Amino acid sequence: MSDFDGPADRSIVSLIADGALDTELAATLWVLLEARVPLIVAAEAQHVGKTTMLDALLAFLPPKTRVVRLAGETETFGWLPQASELGWPGQATPPPNGDPIRPQTTVLYAAELSDHLPIYTWGKAAQVAVRATSIGYGLAATIHADSLDDVFDGLRGWPVRLSDDELSHLGVVLVMRRLDDDRRRVVAAHYVRPVARDVHGHLQRLGPAVLATWDADTDTFEHFGWGITPELARRVGRAAGDLEIEVDRRREHLDGLVTTGVAEARQALAAIRAYRPAAPFDARRTDA
Repeated sequence: MSDFDGPADRSIVSLIADGALDTELAATLWVLLEARVPLIVAAEAQHVGKTTMLDALLAFLPPKTRVVRLAGETETFGWLPQASELGWPGQATPPPNGDPIRPQTTVLYAAELSDHLPIYTWGKAAQVAVRATSIGYGLAATIHADSLDDVFDGLRGWPVRLSDDELSHLGVVLVMRRLDDDRRRVVAAHYVRPVARDVHGHLQRLGPAVLATWDADTDTFEHFGWGITPELARRVGRAAGDLEIEVDRRREHLDGLVTTGVAEARQALAAIRAYRPAAPFDARRTDA
């Protein structure tokens, strides 16, 4: 385990300017990541920019979020209080600095979910990392896959062996591709709906929803998140109307950063953190 901090090599603003995604999708991801909804960035080929995209999007996490980089083959999860109940064969050891690990403030970072390199996370460690999302931990990871189904198939199989209910906590899955002219695009953004119980205690299993897709003919993005606005709003603890307002305001903020060229990583991170959310529309007045 090691903590992960600092701006990415490239900012999300520069990736928007390059057309890898647009400001509407980025604003939606901002609201979701701020609530630590898990994020997986997938691409089948190498050198597509999965890690670049993932690291750039981490700018949308709240400033005090603890991002813990998993140690690949040498990961022991000794620092994770719930490791044994998540299936890891070991006992947690409090971190030496005494700073407790809490689901509400922690995101697990896996450079890649695979066995391609010793620093990557696979097998039992990948299983535990995904299971941790079911108890409130965030997750940020990349994976080699060309579709959402590929992501599911890879994580269902040996040696990770996650169930469909466990996979329902993956959160947002972005699928990226490199075009013939070497441009990169997010070609699909999915929201994986978590399994939940209704008011009668019955399990509800809803299929994934599409947040956005890329149109190759026009090099633009079509957006579909409006169809699940109430679900997304509940996920991030907002009223549906407030979520729509907040996504619009953040889209405008990102539009401004792109227009004014605030693309250098540290400058973009500072500008994103300087943003202040709107007050809830139905907030109780304090000036009466």
